[in-house]
Amino acid sequence: MIVVRQPGVDDAAEWATGVCDCCQDMRECCRWFWCCPCSACRLSQQLGQCLCLPLLDVCGCIRPITFSMRVHVRQRYGIRGTMCRDCLCSTFCVPCVWCQMSREVTDRKLPTGLGDLISR
Repeated sequence: MIVVRQPGVDDAAEWATGVCDCCQDMRECCRWFWCCPCSACRLSQQLGQCLCLPLLDVCGCIRPITFSMRVHVRQRYGIRGTMCRDCLCSTFCVPCVWCQMSREVTDRKLPTGLGDLISR
């Protein structure tokens, strides 16, 4: 049997925004378009991964780090999807995928302390 869905993911959850919804916030869209490597490193660190991990994506046309980070975000938040779709999006829409993951993390981030409540 071939596994194409992430085990343990609730089918009810969806991404808060689509891959192509990055233009809703032009400031964020420009940041991801012009500074994708730096922003990806920052987001990777926020997700508890190595700061320099996204820089390994430069080595080929298939983006294994972007793909694995997208799967990680889906699994972390219980978002419905398939690995095939993750692979396609991660290969052809790299800045849009990172921007989508950033929006998802920002939208779902719960305040962890008084500092987070004050900054909102």
